[in-house]
Amino acid sequence: MTDKPIITFENITKRFGKMVAVDNVSLTINEGEFFSLLGPSGCGKTTLLRMLAGFETPTEGRILIDGQDISNVPPNKRPVNMVFQSYAVFPHMTVADNVAYGLVVDKVAKVERDRRVDEALELVQLGGLGHRKPDQLSGGQRQRVALARALVKRPRVLLLDEPLSALDAKLREQMRTELCTLQEKVGITFIMVTHDQDEALALASRCAVMNRGVLQQVATPSDLYEFPNSRFVADFIGSVNLFEGVLAVDEPSHAVIRSPDLPVDIFLDHGVTGARGGAVWAAIRPEKIELHKKTGDEPPNLGDCPKGTNAVAGVIKHEAYLGGQSTYEVETLTPTGGGRRIKVHRSNLTRWDQEDFKLGETVWLCWHACSPAVLLS
Repeated sequence: MTDKPIITFENITKRFGKMVAVDNVSLTINEGEFFSLLGPSGCGKTTLLRMLAGFETPTEGRILIDGQDISNVPPNKRPVNMVFQSYAVFPHMTVADNVAYGLVVDKVAKVERDRRVDEALELVQLGGLGHRKPDQLSGGQRQRVALARALVKRPRVLLLDEPLSALDAKLREQMRTELCTLQEKVGITFIMVTHDQDEALALASRCAVMNRGVLQQVATPSDLYEFPNSRFVADFIGSVNLFEGVLAVDEPSHAVIRSPDLPVDIFLDHGVTGARGGAVWAAIRPEKIELHKKTGDEPPNLGDCPKGTNAVAGVIKHEAYLGGQSTYEVETLTPTGGGRRIKVHRSNLTRWDQEDFKLGETVWLCWHACSPAVLLS
């Protein structure tokens, strides 16, 4: 991957009648990048991809590839190829004929065509299966046929529209690894549309999160997760506990959020850039909250966090064992009774060395002062 831009969307808007599907999106994607367009159904991500492919025309704005405006260039003249959600392989053709189809249309000589088809099939681990029909293949193999057919034309950019959604969970996980390996081998730009946050975080070097046609945030997977810029992004990416409140204290070295959802203030080990007195949201990931036995009125001290901890008492209301981790729902204790439910993810990797917790047990919920992300919108 380089820092050289290959795709640029400049103020792209797409309207279907009165409905705005994509709203003034500007975005740059670099050469050799595995980029993901992520968001819920109807957010505009597929429309953006289809405009890049040439299947839709922008209402406003420009799309550039290598600095050239291709907004009005026909799909077959663009240096991109697309893999569809349904694979769209021809059932009456062999695997080799499916892969060769685009080359036949382009009138590539048969010797060159056969060589490139063989190379493409080897690339996607289907060597020796060119004689088979699609109905003789598994779902994962049919997905590879679609990839080979797209790659055989050597596009500058490969577009993937929900490429793994038709596969079962185990095969989907396997194909994630294969897609990453394939992208590294061919070295071209991959742009993938998905609503599956795990898929995007696992595959992409950068993600663009969209909602209602608007670009919300563009960042690496780790930055999206750790430093979301809005409630929507925090809530959409992974699981999160969101607490609405007011920034009661805002100093360079620390801040305090007062939330009606909690019986205690939320202490932060950093300032929040002059937002004192304003409405904010604290976002705390479930795995950043620790459970501890409640044996007295004083919460435990998390000694490895010198800048302070937060603690609130609660009662375990639900537990779900998920193999590598368990998820707890803990209802906070307030002077008037039950309060807000908080999710906690607890690793099971050292389960037998940890404290054991039961439904109905009173516990301390503790998190470091550096854990919450503060959101202004």
